[in-house]
Amino acid sequence: MTSLSLGRARLADRASTADELRTAGVLAFLAGATFLIGTMLAASIAPGYDSHDAAISDLGVIAETAALFNAVLIVVGLSDLVVGVLLYRAWRRPSVLAAFVAGGLGAVGAGAFALDHGGIHSLFALGAFLGFNVEALACAGCLSGPMRWISLLAGIVGLGYVVLMVVGDAGNAWVFGAIGHGGSERMIAYPVMAWLLAFGGYLMATERQEAA
Repeated sequence: MTSLSLGRARLADRASTADELRTAGVLAFLAGATFLIGTMLAASIAPGYDSHDAAISDLGVIAETAALFNAVLIVVGLSDLVVGVLLYRAWRRPSVLAAFVAGGLGAVGAGAFALDHGGIHSLFALGAFLGFNVEALACAGCLSGPMRWISLLAGIVGLGYVVLMVVGDAGNAWVFGAIGHGGSERMIAYPVMAWLLAFGGYLMATERQEAA
């Protein structure tokens, strides 16, 4: 193969990688936005829903919001799985793929098996909580500048609140403080969903510049 052919092949590979990362960025942004907007709408629809004390998953068993909320979880989970595959194709990092698979499958499972399914829902929900926050930590090593630190911060906050939830649900509700059980659970999910918005924008913007 001539040097010219090699050069063209490398340019094609770079363009393909850039396209995959831009697509991953779009899906990551949409996943974060879908979850945040979907849960906000569901919470505003559910009669008597109290964000201070109620779990996020309660929205999946309230008649008025069950279809909406569970569909949101499944869509977000499937999007997350595709993002993980695209990132693996671009970065070749097994740790990143594993985190996205855990988060994506966890969200899909939590949506397919709502809170009234008991233990199986709890296992999927825990997988989602852990997976999404580990995603942020795993991606940090592939990022640069402020986005790396935002990724680390989001993952650390989320995982810290996972530990707090375990302690609180074990009979130490006082650890939840003024934000209660519901607020503490949202501190697991909302920061990392906000991270997905920022991460998606990062991929869409920076990779377009690099491919130009």
